[in-house]
Amino acid sequence: MNIKQITEEFSVTEQLTLADVDALAEQGVKSLLCNRPDGEAADQLNFAEIEAAAKAKGMQIKYVPVVSGKIEESDIALFASAREELPKPLVAYCRTGTRSITLWALEQRALGTPVEQLLSIAKEAGYDLTATLATTAAPLSSPAAAKSRHFKVVIVGAGSGGISTAASLLQRQPGLQIAIVDKAEKHYYQPGWTMVGGGVFHASDTERDTASLIPAGVDWIQEAAQAFSPENNSLTLEDGSQISYDHLVVACGIKLNWEGIEGLSETLGENGVTSNYRFDLAPYTWKLVQGLRAGKAIFTQPPMPIKCAGAPQKALYLSGDHWYRNGTLKDIDIQFYNAGGVLFGVKEYVPALMKYIEKYSAELNFNHRLTKVDGESKTAWFEKSDADGNKETVSTEFDMLHVCPPQQAPDFIRSSPLADAAGWVDVDQGTLRHKRFENIWSLGDVMNAPNAKTMAAARKQAPIVAHNMLSAMGVTQGVALYDGYGSCPLTVEKGKIVLAEFGYGGKLLPSFPSWLLDGTHATRLAWVLKKDLLPPIYWNAMLKGREWLVKPVPTSKP
Repeated sequence: MNIKQITEEFSVTEQLTLADVDALAEQGVKSLLCNRPDGEAADQLNFAEIEAAAKAKGMQIKYVPVVSGKIEESDIALFASAREELPKPLVAYCRTGTRSITLWALEQRALGTPVEQLLSIAKEAGYDLTATLATTAAPLSSPAAAKSRHFKVVIVGAGSGGISTAASLLQRQPGLQIAIVDKAEKHYYQPGWTMVGGGVFHASDTERDTASLIPAGVDWIQEAAQAFSPENNSLTLEDGSQISYDHLVVACGIKLNWEGIEGLSETLGENGVTSNYRFDLAPYTWKLVQGLRAGKAIFTQPPMPIKCAGAPQKALYLSGDHWYRNGTLKDIDIQFYNAGGVLFGVKEYVPALMKYIEKYSAELNFNHRLTKVDGESKTAWFEKSDADGNKETVSTEFDMLHVCPPQQAPDFIRSSPLADAAGWVDVDQGTLRHKRFENIWSLGDVMNAPNAKTMAAARKQAPIVAHNMLSAMGVTQGVALYDGYGSCPLTVEKGKIVLAEFGYGGKLLPSFPSWLLDGTHATRLAWVLKKDLLPPIYWNAMLKGREWLVKPVPTSKP
């Protein structure tokens, strides 16, 4: 925690942890003000969790979330009102503190404080607000343009897609000038979180410092992107500076919309409510599974699209396997509530999965969308739809609830000129090139190609983006096409996996001959692949530009 004191009674800081809340209370801080919307990052604590910790320490807290780069007059007014009402000393926080001090500076400018004075205060605290305050009539000695930087390639996102694309580009064109834009200090192997929730991996196995993974020679700009200007080949960062590019790759992932379910944020991590979709909660899943000896265990899946569509039922299978092995399954009622109408979208894999649904005596509830959770009463509400489109609300009690949250593109993508009508980056599904801006490419969870949003998909997409971008530069020849490949290793028990591999339209795209590994059946070999081989392949091959089994084969025509 890095507290930046702005005035005698007001400070700003980055995203808080529960330990930070305790420390601030001990330092005499009376109140907190949150300016960060929930769901911006996989390891982000929701406001409800911080709120509960603050209230437990006798502090007051308010929630005034603002989207990066989208501060409105109404946001400034709400911030000013909250800052005025809350007891002092007060600490405001967001991802980095930038939005909090920006709101304060805009409020103070409206009150007549000279811009030069505000810039000086912000600079002393480590923030450059020149671009933000540049609308004032007063002359500015250091315009934001002075901070502009130009790169041949800019990649937004230091996740699996962004880093592997950078590595694949450098394999083909050593010395290429590349910048990766991402604030996150930690990088996660998210496919491992299901295994953490099943007691197979430790959470620490899935986490590394981002700095250790940035390819040599690539500039890591540790800041958040907030707005795109594709007509000018530039983007604006959260600190107000700009970056220009010749080519842009957008690989900033997906937003987990925890607030899309009423009451969920307030009870996550307690009252038997958990989710393997968050780094800090996956260990709680395993704790609940081990502790449950009898009762009702509910597993939910929201409407598509979501990342790793098999993950909600993987949690069910691994939990059921534990209860089966320790002899408590007969006393546990397993329920799977799916907003969709089928167990899995590719029918060839359903028979193998149904054998385990039957083995664990799990009841399937299709067309049920989770809408509300009350942790204290251990009750969940669902919107149930019938074949005619009629809807009704039904409720059920639970002892354990594993939730997969609804998901959407990040807010700064949805409001950008890069997005389609649904908010996803609009690309050609074969070339992964933007449909309107020829020097922009996208991959991973954030783009709108109709493929499964999995790490395996990003692994296949990164070399294709790298090749096609360099082809557009005249470095490589031909066009590589993405076939929609994605893989979902459905962990049906400890020791066996149904390895679903498929592309566009549900076409089966197995990586191995059926005599070696038949993905339509649960196999031990698929388990070894998932548990022992895929993690080192991820860290040491995919993120290093080694394109084992995914090297693109260019065609002569687009």
